[in-house]
Amino acid sequence: MTEKVVIIGGGAAGPKTAAKLRRERADLQIDLYTQEDIISYSACGLPYFIENIIQNPETLIIRTPEDFQEKNINIHTKQRCLKINTVTKSVLMEDLVSHNIYEVAYGILVIATGAKPDIPDIEGIHLKNIFTLRTIDDGIRIKQKMQKSKKAVLVGGGYISIELMEALVSNNIQVTLIEKNSQILKVFDEDFAQMITDYIIGKTPGQVSILTNEKIKFFVGNEDGEVTKVVLVSGKEIETDFVVLGTGVRPNTDIVEGTNIKLGIKNSIKVDNTLRTSVHGIYAVGDCTDNFNLVTNSRTWVPMGSTANKEGRCAAINIAGGSCFFDGILNSTITKYFDYTISIIGISYKEALEFGFQPVFAIVSKRDKAGYMPNNESMTLKLIVDKNTHTILGLQGIGEGDVNKRINTVISAILSKTKLESFMNLDLPYSPPYSPAIDPVLNAAQIIYQKING
Repeated sequence: MTEKVVIIGGGAAGPKTAAKLRRERADLQIDLYTQEDIISYSACGLPYFIENIIQNPETLIIRTPEDFQEKNINIHTKQRCLKINTVTKSVLMEDLVSHNIYEVAYGILVIATGAKPDIPDIEGIHLKNIFTLRTIDDGIRIKQKMQKSKKAVLVGGGYISIELMEALVSNNIQVTLIEKNSQILKVFDEDFAQMITDYIIGKTPGQVSILTNEKIKFFVGNEDGEVTKVVLVSGKEIETDFVVLGTGVRPNTDIVEGTNIKLGIKNSIKVDNTLRTSVHGIYAVGDCTDNFNLVTNSRTWVPMGSTANKEGRCAAINIAGGSCFFDGILNSTITKYFDYTISIIGISYKEALEFGFQPVFAIVSKRDKAGYMPNNESMTLKLIVDKNTHTILGLQGIGEGDVNKRINTVISAILSKTKLESFMNLDLPYSPPYSPAIDPVLNAAQIIYQKING
């Protein structure tokens, strides 16, 4: 009898698992169920569709259901998983069109339900024109509303809000960002978060307001039920044509409740480094799972599309009978505001203190190429090293220069456990169009070495 693999979820991890599994094994029956009518798309590209850099949302679709059917993978759209029964090895499904309830048996189950928006309990939160951005349909609705608007409010100061701010400002929208914490991008140290804030306001003066230490008291709507105003706890009132909530996401693990599948941090599904859950025959991949932080050696939860794809691939290899280990993450993130790169890997200085390290840091502001070369740009790097072990803990990088290259260099050094003394003498390639004679990230390492050695 052909073994049946059932995959729940059609975002990034689920389709990746299905595609890789079919390449590994031609004999398996593979069925993927998703609530949406579109699968296997890049949600990370949605802000650039709204901005109009990407004009056709179909460009974001990586594979269609028809593409999967050609590979003998059965795709079931508009189907919602209600419950998992680990004893009978079945899932209870609802057809969202006919509303029929039915059971699906599985031999192996892959949970790839992703994350869902964390909606705050605020009066008026369900008014029209208050959006979240997770799906292509969300992106289309926001773009349509933007094209008829003049003002917008973004709630939350994370990456998605920064990317949306660029999209809206590029379309002549007046934007107010509201953040409850003392800084935007709370994964960064305060000094870098402030530099990022200053750049954003300076880049688009008069078009952007960033309000920190502010909370929303309630939303005000008109007679048509559309949001028109945001009232803050401080008493400030902000008129708006629409609102986008960037208040974070949480693991979409409701279907696991009542089962013996163990949950980890923030109710994400606990998995080992083969992506197996606590129940034999059940795997979990993507934003619904917890992760292992390779710097702090602790469990964490960081939803990222890149991680979801790697986990899906690894789980598929193991389901097919191979051997693959996904050891963990470095919390590597990167985005931009126009030409200004914003990136962090590893842990920040404040996190290093919280985890008991003795961090030493150096901040270097330098050009990304030889200063006499045309098109050289500035960037600022913050390298963090543990004083006791001389291991690299993290790097924050911002600026219009080539930050990404320096970030990737440090990622490799952390993963290879390169000590400070070896790192600062890395034989990085030099040529004036590409770097100063001593690369800025090596300058930072040299400064830290001097600090540690008095």
